[in-house]
Amino acid sequence: MVAACPYPARRGTPIRIQRLAEAMAARGHRVHVVAYHYGTDEVAPSLSVHRIPAIRAYRHLAPGPTYVKLALLDPLLSVKLRQVLRRHAIDVIHAHHFEGLLVAAAARLRSRIPLIFDVHTLLTSELPFYRLGLPSSVKRFIGAGFDRHLPGLADHVVTVTERIRARLLDMGKLPASRVSVVGNGVESQLFSAGSDTGVKSANGHPTLIFTGNLAPYQGIDLMLRALRKVLNRRSDVRLKIVTQSSFSGYDALARELGVAGAIEVVPAVLEEIPGLLAAATVAVNPRTDCDEIPVKLLNYMAAEKPVVSFAGSAPGVHHRQTGWLVPDGDVDGFAEGALTLLGNSELASALGRNARRLVQDQHDWNRSADLAETIYRAVVRERASRG
Repeated sequence: MVAACPYPARRGTPIRIQRLAEAMAARGHRVHVVAYHYGTDEVAPSLSVHRIPAIRAYRHLAPGPTYVKLALLDPLLSVKLRQVLRRHAIDVIHAHHFEGLLVAAAARLRSRIPLIFDVHTLLTSELPFYRLGLPSSVKRFIGAGFDRHLPGLADHVVTVTERIRARLLDMGKLPASRVSVVGNGVESQLFSAGSDTGVKSANGHPTLIFTGNLAPYQGIDLMLRALRKVLNRRSDVRLKIVTQSSFSGYDALARELGVAGAIEVVPAVLEEIPGLLAAATVAVNPRTDCDEIPVKLLNYMAAEKPVVSFAGSAPGVHHRQTGWLVPDGDVDGFAEGALTLLGNSELASALGRNARRLVQDQHDWNRSADLAETIYRAVVRERASRG
């Protein structure tokens, strides 16, 4: 597994890598994870983790590319991966995200080891949100070029959702036989089921909850504007933000909107998130565009929380069945959805129950590992048949 990111860490890409690696090790496979020099959690003893040399001044946890990653960390990661390939009998390289693909492609030059590229999201939609000192149009152009041409470096491409697979195939560069869907899982058993969505939280207020990083693509500004509209009609509502990120970038907007006093920012401790979700009334997902299924959304659903989400970041969720969906960027609609679920405990409970049932049926890491293992065996057989 090639992890061009902090590992382990409590956000989407590292969690997917971690859970797939652990599931493969549990099946008796020898799993090596090649990663950056740092992470935030303990590593499972069943895995062999190989890290680049420590860059003490760099422990950036936020997602997305930086020039330090591209110019220093990723080249070091490619060197480390090449060392692992020389020292160990590796059958398959599973590279995650575009940086992982480039690292792996460079490291396996002149090697016959099959390479699988795991596409967590498309750069066309995500790259423009990152501050790289370039105009958004340029970042979108670069992202589109990467999306179109780089997946062809791999022997097989794995996507997190059917939406990503369809978009890659529409580009016309890959045959359908080389692109498969392996969805994310969620540990449903870690989250309490059946909590009363109509109750108030421990502070005596009905509570909206958001968990995750505060990167620009998350739509935090839209969430704060929706909160203002909620407070206009229900002054008792509070918003709890559970994150490892600093909220300082949104302080000015929160003060301008007059919502700062209704917000509580809580440091994200993995073991505490299930309890925080259980104590909340409604979970919110304000991201407007996401090709993957956000891990936070799966966690909300596993916790049996009624969810308000923009439609563009909730693939597989159906309005008034497994969540409350709003057109992308519709702040008024987002606020109205939150108010509806805050005021209708029967509907909120029904959406929560249906959501939990959905993730239990369709989003399990063992199921994801089954699919990935089948792909591993197929690419190894194909490479062997070519002599």
